[in-house]
Amino acid sequence: MSLGNDLDGRVRAAAMAWLRQRCTPEDPVVPRGELLSFQFEGRPFPLIDNQLGIRKPQGMTAALSILTTYTSDGARAPYEDAVGGDGLLRYKFQGNREHYTNVGLQRAFELRLPLMWFFGIRQGLYLPFFPVWIVAVEVEQSQVAVALDEAQRHLRIDGPVSLIERGYSERITKQRLHQPVFRQRVIQAYETSCAMCHLRHRSLLDAAHIIPDRETHGVPAISNGMALCKIHHAAYDENILGVRPDYVIEVRSDILEERDGPMLRYGLQAMHDLRLTLPRRRMDRPDHNLLEERYERFRAAG
Repeated sequence: MSLGNDLDGRVRAAAMAWLRQRCTPEDPVVPRGELLSFQFEGRPFPLIDNQLGIRKPQGMTAALSILTTYTSDGARAPYEDAVGGDGLLRYKFQGNREHYTNVGLQRAFELRLPLMWFFGIRQGLYLPFFPVWIVAVEVEQSQVAVALDEAQRHLRIDGPVSLIERGYSERITKQRLHQPVFRQRVIQAYETSCAMCHLRHRSLLDAAHIIPDRETHGVPAISNGMALCKIHHAAYDENILGVRPDYVIEVRSDILEERDGPMLRYGLQAMHDLRLTLPRRRMDRPDHNLLEERYERFRAAG
């Protein structure tokens, strides 16, 4: 039963208002069950499809949401081929281009309607991005281009893109999607706990890169990250402490000889010779080759 031509706007407004209230800095991810059990005007109205990646509810003119299923780092490279030459993300059609879900994406583009994008960070757990917009339908490639914010919505994508425009768009994509997804995947893998000191306050935890993401092989994979509290993340980045390939922490020798207050003694020096607390899943643990490369940099800095 259709609820009228204004259903698209009412559902989107209600769903995004709920997400803004539901997703806090301390708890920004949403289980699949909550997305499926969303209520709109007193009745069940799932925000995601139970089987498909695109949600186009009956009675609505256009697609409501898109979903990216979680895949482990070993299954495919994170975000591989997902960013176009203009720095915008692409989302593939669901099967045949005439499928009603794909038509729903095209209608969202034509009507300039906002959508929600639910990005899987582990099995059954999603990080929402909203509002996002379809800014181009690329039929030959069976995909659409997705803007993550107002700035990307106004980028020219029907012609040559300057290096400045592309760099700006890529930076938005990295800051708005890649970095938050990497952060949540790493923190979830380490069960919201610093791998060095076991601090469990999410707001004080970072996803630290082993090889910085500005480098070619500094990929946004869990195996290139560790959950660290802010003090140990900064110390790791500054080569005050390092991690050996056998997961044992080393504190730089000159730091071990210093005399200062309790933060130095208990926060840094006490980490020397301790072993990292590792994720349960072996595939999520730091890559030995990346740790070895980073450890050699730590030794050279000392």
